[in-house]
Amino acid sequence: MKKTISKFLASTLIVAGVIGCTSKNKNDNLEVDNKENQLQKKEELIFVNYRDIRDLNPYLYAGEMYAQEMLYETLVNIGPNGYEPCLAESWNISEDGKTYTFNIRKGVTFSDGTICDAHAIKANFDAILENKSRHTWLEMMHLLESVDLIDDYTIQIKLSKPYYPMLTELGVTRPFAMISPKAMKNGSTKDGVNAYIGTGPYVLKKFVTDEYAIFEANENYWGKVPEIKKILVKVIPDNQTRILALEKGEIDLIFGKNMIDADAVNKYKNSEKFTVALSEPTSTRQIVINTSNEILKDKNIRYALQHGTNKEAISQGIFYGLEKPADTLFARTVPYCNIDLKPFNFDMALANKYLDESGWIKGKDGIRTKDEKKLELNLLYNSDSVTEKTISEYLQAEYKKLGIAINITGQEEQSYRDNMKAGNFDMVFNICWGTPYDPQSSLAAMRQRVYGDYAAQLGLKDKVEIDKAITKILVSTDEKERQKLYTFVLTRLHEDAVYVPLTYECNKAIYTSKLKNVNFTQTQYEVPFAEMTFE
Repeated sequence: MKKTISKFLASTLIVAGVIGCTSKNKNDNLEVDNKENQLQKKEELIFVNYRDIRDLNPYLYAGEMYAQEMLYETLVNIGPNGYEPCLAESWNISEDGKTYTFNIRKGVTFSDGTICDAHAIKANFDAILENKSRHTWLEMMHLLESVDLIDDYTIQIKLSKPYYPMLTELGVTRPFAMISPKAMKNGSTKDGVNAYIGTGPYVLKKFVTDEYAIFEANENYWGKVPEIKKILVKVIPDNQTRILALEKGEIDLIFGKNMIDADAVNKYKNSEKFTVALSEPTSTRQIVINTSNEILKDKNIRYALQHGTNKEAISQGIFYGLEKPADTLFARTVPYCNIDLKPFNFDMALANKYLDESGWIKGKDGIRTKDEKKLELNLLYNSDSVTEKTISEYLQAEYKKLGIAINITGQEEQSYRDNMKAGNFDMVFNICWGTPYDPQSSLAAMRQRVYGDYAAQLGLKDKVEIDKAITKILVSTDEKERQKLYTFVLTRLHEDAVYVPLTYECNKAIYTSKLKNVNFTQTQYEVPFAEMTFE
């Protein structure tokens, strides 16, 4: 099976040479420059991303989240042991769970010198609410009644109903990161911002579209000032070119789920010059099935696709076992998701049986037909993901053995997301939201056109019932009742076979071994530069 998949894997070896001839004096100068660069490099890190930082307005969803995490902060942090103080040094929750009172940390300023007090926090919430329609994927936006200023360093948020994920949503960067009121346009962010000014450990100094961005340590940061004083972010779209740049010492760190393929991890896992780091599972790689499709509305077809998907082969052949096979939409380690669900085991005979039962007969070309119509489906993937393309090609070959013709189409990210949101797909690659959004935010967003879930579930007879249960989950104050509701929703989605879970993703990093304290946080999109240092 590994050999089958390997046919779809390709890599390019780039060999570059630089030949120069200089005088002794020039060599001496170069040696001095190199020594100075080596000294400077202890405080300067060169990072890489496949695209530029884009719009870092924290109330929009276009900017790179790792960059927003560098600049902005939220009222609370989501730490390894739960919620931690950040811009709010403490908070109280009323007995009915509807009122949250936050005590704002004193002595904090935005990087433009503006004081971060309750007035600044209130201005940010006003800006968020002015553009509320952008953020309704968060259930809190539907429940929020008021944000009131109590005094200079106290703010109070009132909800119409209790909402258990409240602190989680306030702890994620978008859209609850705080920007300097002076950076707003006439007290608003609806039409953009004048500058990207936060309270975070870094400030943005320069940005050249599609080339690079420069961040410097915020010397007035209220917390511990980072040891790495400067971060240069290079834009290198190609995976192999990024790896070559790392080997040549042109970059220090590659970080991110989609930035590093399994070949690179396998290559450097025993290297002394470079270090490989892998996180615990963060999210689920999946295929979403559109139940409104004329063919896929038949549950037998969906069951056939489930049983015809060899997840172990994908895990081993494409990811070298780094991403474990996924049996369910969420891993059992995710809160409320450790429930008894029977996996769809790989079984081609059973998959063929389901197709036979639905009246699809194989023709001479090996493709099944019914009522003179071919069993033909389209699979959409993000063309920025080499991995999704590889898996698509593998599944295309595997499903053909069942008599299912799969047309695969790759689109650039925005088009891919637009079509997914609109329901313009038969099957589409997606990834569940991951930590700390799962399962609550992922399920909440299924009730409206946020990604492809809403459109995919429209063909389900129990769609309304599922949505009602999700709403009850979010406002439940009884832990046992909440677990019961989660079990119902996850069981229904599993048995309805809307999702084909493939593997459980993990976050990845490859970096020079001179770089220390490269860790993974509870938020999978954050790169914790402020903790890093060179030896």
